[in-house]
Amino acid sequence: MTLQAEMLQIGKQARAASRTLARATTNQKNNVLEEIARQLDQQREQLLIANNKDLAAGKDKGLDSALLDRLALNDARIVGMIEGLQQIASLSDPIGEITDLKYQPSGIRVGKMRVPLGVVGIIYESRPNVTADAAALCLKSGNATILRGGSEAINSNQAIAKCIGAGLQAAGLPSDAVQVIATTDRAAVGELIRMAEYVDVIIPRGGKGLIERVSNEARVPVIKHLDGICHTFIDDKADFAKAIEVAFNAKTQRYGTCNTMETLLVAKDIAATILPPLAEKYIKVGVELRGCVATQAILANIKLATEEDWQTEYLAPILSIRVVEDMDAAIQHISQYSSQHTDVIITEDWSRAMRFLTEVDSSSVMVNASSRFADGFEYGLGAEIGISTDKFHARGPVGLEGLTSQKFVVLGDGHIRQ
Repeated sequence: MTLQAEMLQIGKQARAASRTLARATTNQKNNVLEEIARQLDQQREQLLIANNKDLAAGKDKGLDSALLDRLALNDARIVGMIEGLQQIASLSDPIGEITDLKYQPSGIRVGKMRVPLGVVGIIYESRPNVTADAAALCLKSGNATILRGGSEAINSNQAIAKCIGAGLQAAGLPSDAVQVIATTDRAAVGELIRMAEYVDVIIPRGGKGLIERVSNEARVPVIKHLDGICHTFIDDKADFAKAIEVAFNAKTQRYGTCNTMETLLVAKDIAATILPPLAEKYIKVGVELRGCVATQAILANIKLATEEDWQTEYLAPILSIRVVEDMDAAIQHISQYSSQHTDVIITEDWSRAMRFLTEVDSSSVMVNASSRFADGFEYGLGAEIGISTDKFHARGPVGLEGLTSQKFVVLGDGHIRQ
């Protein structure tokens, strides 16, 4: 069988399974998540053996330590996958919810019902735990899913796929509801993102190169974000102690995430006062600072920030700093350079805070809080399948509701249109 024929078969199977899932009860979906969790618990040894094969192959290929860390499974990460499944099982089921049901002048009642998207294709790299997390979110939201992990995690992903398949079988739901593509052929991605007849949406999770490729080549709608160039603006009406803690956390709590601050903007009138103690904290933990000319005048021995720095998602202990005239200048900088992921203002002036919330056009906009909170779990979604900076269909962290759509429902009693 050719790769194209194989992918089409996977698509047909997913479409058929999606119809069964769409009518599955909440109890059925929760049972399958609990069954998958049990399978992962029982197969810990096999999961670790498979993962060790991937780690050995990764070392042979020269993968760097950060990639190997993302690839690695251990007891704690397996426990995390199990707990994630159990948490998703505990979430409210959005499917079938009817809202905005109102009588119309004709006597009919019109509302909206939340329904699954259908078939979700997810393309991701490195982290094998995404296999379990993505499958769980799709199953709870009534969607069939086709998962294509990175070649570096092929053994780990297939081992997790066996647990998912056993869980589906034990719970009486079709095994085709979650299909993990077994081939490492990169052409499989090209086939998946063009199967508009069988796939309703594609979600890429990984590096910028992968997401750009999917965005450029897909014939299926894509939910994605390219960059996480997140800003924190310290207003001249900020509480200094609060500002220092928030700005420090936004950069250093974790470096390699899309919601980590990459550019710090500071109002001119307070820059000379707040930057030295903040810089001292950054330098103490090994953060390299790059600043504009005004920043260099305050902080000696830091590199001059270039135009490229304002456009860079470092994902590393590097921070660019710009002193700005006022909030207007801060908003202008964000408008020019932000990736529309997450942007923050630190201020005690509520009218300025509200203006910032209104005028900054990002998927998450925050007041006096670290950008690291831009996360589905922290937002109370239970979990997320990714973050979207698009404006259609979902925006921000994509949880269960983001994996659904709505259809109009009309309730009548023999009504006819006059």
